[in-house]
Amino acid sequence: MLNQSLVAEVLGRVMRGGADFAELYLERTQNHVIEYVGGKIERINANLLSGVGIRAFCGLRSVSASTTDISRSGLLACAAQVADACAEFASNKAAPADILLTERRFGDIHPVRIVPGDAQTGRKIELLRTAGIAAKDYHASISQVKGTMLDVDHQILVANSDGLFCEDRQIRTRMAIFAVASKDGENQSGSCSPGRRMGLEVFDLFDPVDIGRKAAAQAVVNLSAGYCPAGVMPVAIENGFGGVIFHEACGHSLEATSVAVGASQFAGKLGQKIAGDKVTAIDDGTIPNAWGSINIDDEGTPAQRNVLIENGVLKSYMVDKLNGRRMGMASTGNARRQGYSYEPTSRMTNTFIDNGPDKNEDIIASIEYGLYAKQMGGGSVNPATGAFNFAVCEGYIIRNEKVVTPTNKGAFEANVQSGIRVPKGGVLGVVISGNYDEKLVNELKDVTARIAEIEASNNFADVYSSDEARIFSALKDMTGTIRSDVRSGNFISAAENATQLNSLLGKTDDVELQ
Repeated sequence: MLNQSLVAEVLGRVMRGGADFAELYLERTQNHVIEYVGGKIERINANLLSGVGIRAFCGLRSVSASTTDISRSGLLACAAQVADACAEFASNKAAPADILLTERRFGDIHPVRIVPGDAQTGRKIELLRTAGIAAKDYHASISQVKGTMLDVDHQILVANSDGLFCEDRQIRTRMAIFAVASKDGENQSGSCSPGRRMGLEVFDLFDPVDIGRKAAAQAVVNLSAGYCPAGVMPVAIENGFGGVIFHEACGHSLEATSVAVGASQFAGKLGQKIAGDKVTAIDDGTIPNAWGSINIDDEGTPAQRNVLIENGVLKSYMVDKLNGRRMGMASTGNARRQGYSYEPTSRMTNTFIDNGPDKNEDIIASIEYGLYAKQMGGGSVNPATGAFNFAVCEGYIIRNEKVVTPTNKGAFEANVQSGIRVPKGGVLGVVISGNYDEKLVNELKDVTARIAEIEASNNFADVYSSDEARIFSALKDMTGTIRSDVRSGNFISAAENATQLNSLLGKTDDVELQ
């Protein structure tokens, strides 16, 4: 991609500004996307991202620049910008030594048999169409099917002033099918989106027919499900994408990005008990062909298996070079760039909670009444407080130690240190916040019914005085906003809007239909 002598020259130019560390990162990424909608191929897109990022450290300060000009003159010009910026505050004014680079090969534990970029587009289309047809034919209630085929060929080169020179190629393939089931004006969705750090041979593991049917089956189940009940209850989360709860609830709070600056509730707690005895949490970038696996990270550090929490005790963090300097810790193979024009930061690879002593059936049998989250959706977390929230794409009520009743898409929110709570839901068809009691839910139902009655009268402005009409107009707008927030997975915003809605409800106590 670039020869060693040129890279060494560029790094040497950076070091002339007084930096104590210099790094060059070259990226060449090809993406191919095929979109399928309603039985037809909607879009085929290919793009190429290529460029170089150059970074320097001066103690705990970092300076970076990037360029798409990878000629010698372009790279040296970019390096000079970084050097000039370092010179303003660098204390090291000694002439830098020559950069001596040694190529290092870390091997490839993620073999690819069929490179997607070399495969015919027609073959990818046929795989996607097969999944789409399987979803549509699954049940008569399936009204819409969408699908996406994505393949990424990500090639990187990393070199630094410590003498490192290494390359890696990361190929990933994913198919996603989204199905909508409809009945009596109600729509519910389901999805299935397997992916691996593999080529098209990934579909030897995941049959496109099964992908389509799983998406459709989830939509059909959700169509027949009732509303998710509210309250504090135990939640059993299925394996697989259920790992997203650890990713969001704990993983981001264990990244050095947050820990190094004290913006994590886990900062300064190494060696302390932070979870139950049965909790062992791991970040492992060495799992062969897993989606998040790597050979090296974006700073050239080899991938490794990091035990973050062992039997409830905090053992380590996920650390990149700069934050490692701040914390006095070595890199753990978790540095990632969003792209060549961004500086790397600490991020997870494959995070999961390790196997414990309990069987799945025993976990369910231990719950008298609770929620079984079979398929998780997205979520978010505040690393400083540990507050998190998640959507449940497919869930079931556990009653008398058995999974019995499908429940409509809900969500739960909690704090890492205080357990999980299932939010409120009512006829508005939204999930609000576990902070609200049943009285508020009933009030929301009443207000929804009032708004429906007003709209049915076709003389909204005449039914109430102007002030009262404005209140109910605001209520109507607010319920729509909450619906939108929940559909997009923004439950924190939904809860904030629900607080405003509750305030408006307090102004409608004396309003009655005439």
